[in-house]
Amino acid sequence: MHQQLRASPPAITWPEGKTFAFTIFDDPDKQTLEEGERVYGLLGDLGLRTTRGVWPGPAIRTPNSDGETCDHADYRAHTQSLQAAGFEVGYHNTTKHSSTRQETIRGLDAFERYFGQPPRAMANHYNAEAIYWGPARVSGSVRRAYSIATLGRTSGQHFGDTEGHELFWGDVCRDRIEYCRNFVYRDINTLAVCPWMPYHDPQRPFVNAWYASSEGSNCPRFIDTLTEANQDRLEEEGGACIMYTHFGHGYVDDRSLNGRFRELMTRLSRKNGWFVPVSTLLDYLRAERGGAVALDDRRRYRLERRWLWEKVFRGTC
Repeated sequence: MHQQLRASPPAITWPEGKTFAFTIFDDPDKQTLEEGERVYGLLGDLGLRTTRGVWPGPAIRTPNSDGETCDHADYRAHTQSLQAAGFEVGYHNTTKHSSTRQETIRGLDAFERYFGQPPRAMANHYNAEAIYWGPARVSGSVRRAYSIATLGRTSGQHFGDTEGHELFWGDVCRDRIEYCRNFVYRDINTLAVCPWMPYHDPQRPFVNAWYASSEGSNCPRFIDTLTEANQDRLEEEGGACIMYTHFGHGYVDDRSLNGRFRELMTRLSRKNGWFVPVSTLLDYLRAERGGAVALDDRRRYRLERRWLWEKVFRGTC
């Protein structure tokens, strides 16, 4: 495996005469209400509209992460205000611990009560009901290599797509959610690395369509991906970036927003970018192609091989 597997960016004509697209899916892990208010306050002021992933349900067992859930009234109200301002609310599994099928259904029902519609985009949390997670993210020889590289630590730990298991909810995912995140890459132009997104994988039928992301899991990694040179390259290539991050991981220190993050986001916002939520971007790409691309074996292998190389040697998610 090597890291030079990079597809040529497809020719995309962006709406409104824009020259590239940029968005973010933010997972809620460790994020406090105050941190979210500060980060989203900046994004709103800059005219960016992104996707905030939430846990709609309260923790009823020992949590595996810190961070607010929608059971917190002030956090929920802040999220609703973001939605009213044009941000998207996404799904990060029901809560910050593993959930049974019935708990997942109740969580999705709560999401719909809070936000008026089912979630359109999601990203797995590292719960046992994560769908097509661990070795199931990849196939064939890449799965075997993954199991060797991870020493089998994630084998048999995720059951969201395992029919008959008490944590199975694959049919619910297919019926109620449109887009699910899988692979994360260390390239600002997500679309160049995954030019087929949103794509449907026939080997993973419970997910309607998958999307990839660019690595920005914490503030230092986000900054590394969003350098001035990378911003300029994204614009020159006419590409699209879907950043993966957790705004609870180092963006706010001593109640101050990270200065370098503020600087880079301000610079980006002054470019001729299309700054829309994840589902809006994916809907546009899908419409341009007449539907979600059906992933064939060659394309699947290309995506999986590149991702596994980066996970093993560069620490992507």
